[in-house]
Amino acid sequence: MPAQTTHDQLPGPAEKVRIRPALEALPAYVPGKPAADDGTRRFKASSNESPFPPVDAVRDAAVTALAGSNRYPDMAALDLREALGAQHGVDPSQIAVSTGSVAVSGDLVRAVVGEGDEVVYAWRSFEAYPILVGSHGGVSVQVPLTDTFEHDLEAMAAAITERTRLIVLCTPNNPTGPSLSTEQIEEFLDRVPEDVVVAIDEAYREFHDPATVVGTAGIFRRHGNVVLLRTFSKLQGLAGLRIGYAVAHPRLARALSQVTVPFGSSLPAQVAALASLRGEVQEELAERAEWIRDERSRVTAALAEQGWQLPVSQGNFVFFPVGEGSGAFAAFADERGLVLRAYGNDGVRATIAEQQANDLLIEIAGAWRRR
Repeated sequence: MPAQTTHDQLPGPAEKVRIRPALEALPAYVPGKPAADDGTRRFKASSNESPFPPVDAVRDAAVTALAGSNRYPDMAALDLREALGAQHGVDPSQIAVSTGSVAVSGDLVRAVVGEGDEVVYAWRSFEAYPILVGSHGGVSVQVPLTDTFEHDLEAMAAAITERTRLIVLCTPNNPTGPSLSTEQIEEFLDRVPEDVVVAIDEAYREFHDPATVVGTAGIFRRHGNVVLLRTFSKLQGLAGLRIGYAVAHPRLARALSQVTVPFGSSLPAQVAALASLRGEVQEELAERAEWIRDERSRVTAALAEQGWQLPVSQGNFVFFPVGEGSGAFAAFADERGLVLRAYGNDGVRATIAEQQANDLLIEIAGAWRRR
């Protein structure tokens, strides 16, 4: 008898739908490569995830919230916004919550960028920026990083035109690691028109040296065109629940609430984020952040002894500027049990992960140099 044809094998109808031409030019977002299941133990250090699971109290709160998953979550996320407002010293209405800071970034583009308007950001930086801008009809103005893989604020200021609506500063910068100082940002803002929004993306703020971290609270109070972007995905270990937020001035905050996806942040995510703000949880998270900073210092010191000259990272990752050897370096690491993230011909990023993974990174980096 002939083999039975499944529905998956049936030819589909011809598609004649119209897709926006702008999508053809968009790059695809490439997530961190998962560890292959081939019998070899591999550590995943490709996605800047926390090596720690959620704090027990946070996990328990999320699990308990699942009992109410038959109901829609609070679309306003009022309890969370009240807590975050108190933390940041702003009215709760100035907190915009969505599914991670990347989603808030998308809301920001929708709120301020029209067809053909320009968005200025450093490059290389967060891979989602060109996708978010282009998918909403905006034009990306990518300003190359300096030779030390830092923001070139002079060039970014010079790139501002009458069509500029949004500027994004990622600090610490993902994937290269360097951060901006309070003074650098203040001097830059003096050159930005007051009607141009400046978003400071602080997804990795908690991993920064506390003594030199950017004073964005003061910057926000002094500048009506500044918006702060934060996430619970990194230090808090809630990447899988997808929740982040913006701190914005009232008019922009209202605009963000108009364009965000209704009911975007789930009930477990809201409850988990709220639980992560408790005092005892904050203490445990601070200890975890210190551990990651210490591990980062240990790793970078060992790599320096091997002869590596890496950008100074304030994130939970380090960046290897291996240029055209990026793909080969990532493959070399993968063969030896460590999954890293290659960025074209720019370099390779390695997350500060479990201690064993960090030890393996040092070993692999040394072996690469000895080839």
